[in-house]
Amino acid sequence: MRAVLADLSVPRYLLTAVTPRAGRMLSLRDDVPAPELPDAPGWVLLRPELAGICGSDVAVAHAKSSVVLSAFYSARKQVLGHEIVAVDESTGERFAVDPVISCVHRGFEPCRSCRDGHPYVCERFDQPGVTGCQSPTQGFDAALGGGWGEYVVAHRSQLHPVGAIPSRRAVLAEPASIALHAALRWRRTGDRAVVIGPGTIGLLTVAALRRLHPGLDITVVGPGALRETTGADRALDSGPHVVEALAELHGGRVIRPRLTRVPILEQGVDVVFDCVARPQTIDLGLHLLRPTGTLVLVGGAGRQRVDWSLVWNRQLTVQGTVNSGPEEALGGRTTMSQIVEWLADPSYPVDGLVTHTFVLPEWREALAIASAGPPAVKVTLRPNPGLPLIA
Repeated sequence: MRAVLADLSVPRYLLTAVTPRAGRMLSLRDDVPAPELPDAPGWVLLRPELAGICGSDVAVAHAKSSVVLSAFYSARKQVLGHEIVAVDESTGERFAVDPVISCVHRGFEPCRSCRDGHPYVCERFDQPGVTGCQSPTQGFDAALGGGWGEYVVAHRSQLHPVGAIPSRRAVLAEPASIALHAALRWRRTGDRAVVIGPGTIGLLTVAALRRLHPGLDITVVGPGALRETTGADRALDSGPHVVEALAELHGGRVIRPRLTRVPILEQGVDVVFDCVARPQTIDLGLHLLRPTGTLVLVGGAGRQRVDWSLVWNRQLTVQGTVNSGPEEALGGRTTMSQIVEWLADPSYPVDGLVTHTFVLPEWREALAIASAGPPAVKVTLRPNPGLPLIA
């Protein structure tokens, strides 16, 4: 089959997706083995209709993924792309694909995480198990999705029917489910929230917060033309001035430490969702929170140099979040099943988030635009141009 193949055996110093050497790591191939169905019931062969380019795809392509997380990406050759809307050719049904592979898919008895309802942090993530499955690209040496190819395999438990939901909405199911999972990590304790980063996950986090908490005051921080389209009350450019702006808006008090550039917002906000997770955004989030507030880290992982003094001094909670899955707040339903319902509702404000679509031979241009960030939001690939997109 045709697919964009990542060869992670290339030396790290050559791993970049925007230079002439990129072909040594990522390449469009016509000879990639089509995925085979595992010898177990419930597996389906699908053709991707659209596949998104995620921040983690960009990080892998640029060799900027956390060295710790390389344990999760052990395969040498991989087909990227885990944000997938696909078609079952045998039935014509369209599905959003949940990429999370847990014990049940590998044929294991559930580990503790899976038993406790957290399959997205399965303790056997690195073991192929009875079915040999470590990703939806079963049958090929891959672990990061498989959507950037003409075929992908998934278990029926991973498939969420999307009916006639437009393609450019349906492809957002996976990142939107991550955003909803992140939003649910905060048990509402106040009326003011800040979302840092107006990329795909940031904007979808705003949309989830607005659905969950209609009266919540939401500020988006960061560049981007679409910052207010998913339900935020206001948008502010990033920087230390955000502290003064929110103090003036909400009546807080600004405290200026002598030796730091960023002031502290006394009477600050109740929760900050950092969808960038760089040292400067983590630092800003800590300075914006009121005592006992919550910082939810939704952005990319990595080694960061941050002064955590305010966590101790103001008794802040720092909450990590990853992937999506069953939620007690949803009665045990998965965030993706909830998101598919929202996507079917035209009032769920995500139209316009898919800003670019390319066919596989244009993968270099697609990856370059996705890497550049705003004004581009979600960049997608169309692995099977013969499949019609639903408008």
